[in-house]
Amino acid sequence: MTNLNNEPRKRFLALDTSTAVLGVAVTWNGELLHEINASGERNHSVHLLPIIEQALQASATAADMIGGIAVGVGPGSYTGTRIAVTAAKTLAWAWNVPVTGVSSLHALAWGGYHAATVQQEAGQADVPTSDGAAGPDWIIPLIDARRGQAYTALFAADGDNPPQRLAPDAIRLMADWVQELGERLKAAAAEGMIPGKLWFTGDTALHGSAASLAPLAGAGSVQALPYELEGRWTGFLAEAGIYEQSADVHVLIPNYTQLTEAEANLRRSSEGSLNKG
Repeated sequence: MTNLNNEPRKRFLALDTSTAVLGVAVTWNGELLHEINASGERNHSVHLLPIIEQALQASATAADMIGGIAVGVGPGSYTGTRIAVTAAKTLAWAWNVPVTGVSSLHALAWGGYHAATVQQEAGQADVPTSDGAAGPDWIIPLIDARRGQAYTALFAADGDNPPQRLAPDAIRLMADWVQELGERLKAAAAEGMIPGKLWFTGDTALHGSAASLAPLAGAGSVQALPYELEGRWTGFLAEAGIYEQSADVHVLIPNYTQLTEAEANLRRSSEGSLNKG
């Protein structure tokens, strides 16, 4: 068995605080060494550093064994996302290691799909089999953005590998997004690439109801699976090399996808003042 203690600078410390779950994980070569996922939105700033310390101790990981830090950059909670990004930049600078900003929606999609696969294999999910030839499943991660909106994207499943991106991270009105997905399905069918199943995962209690997904009712197997983000997937995405690793911590910024309400109000106020002038 490999002695991990003889593999300096090979581990990833992964952080994500963009949702109600504070996720911290230590990964190594595609393996999870330790993970802590703590619920408690609005308390992330209090608990993040103690949980990082717990995860490092539990995995017997010293600072000189960390080869990089992976952090979820959102989209999601503005305040929450800033907490993890700030911590990642601080630790990367202190330990002199590169940092990788990872899409929180990509991590949510991979983790949610993995959870769905486990449930299917265990016979816990009653999922109809698609008729005829089908392409890869589609994964639609959801993080509530209020006012009928969700932070969301579209990915195609790729076996045990990271899901492949089909649409960018964005904040979208769910009603419009479902209609757009319906159009994408029609286009895919015309090209003979209809997905096997559609998996909505994440905040499905709010955005994955039968009523909200009704326009997709004739699209084959549409499944909604509640799922809370786990820190490991942020680390695995960083290890996979999909996202750029940087030694310059200053280039790492959160992906908000829109202005905060305060910033929007300020901009409107400024524009109003200029117009009056």
